[in-house]
Amino acid sequence: MILPGSAVRVKNVNDIYYGYQGLVQRVSSGLVAVLFEGGNWDKLVTFRPSELELVDATAGRSKK
Repeated sequence: MILPGSAVRVKNVNDIYYGYQGLVQRVSSGLVAVLFEGGNWDKLVTFRPSELELVDATAGRSKK
């Protein structure tokens, strides 16, 4: 289930943002607003839930 604060990746190969990862900002009217941050730019883009997949945001971090 995609909820605000979830890390997601764009899985639609026909989308210009394919492969980008971002954070869900809001879910409303069957659409998901995702925030992409990339150094000197931020972009909020809306997607259908079927175009996104959840990402394990803790993967690759060492546990100390």
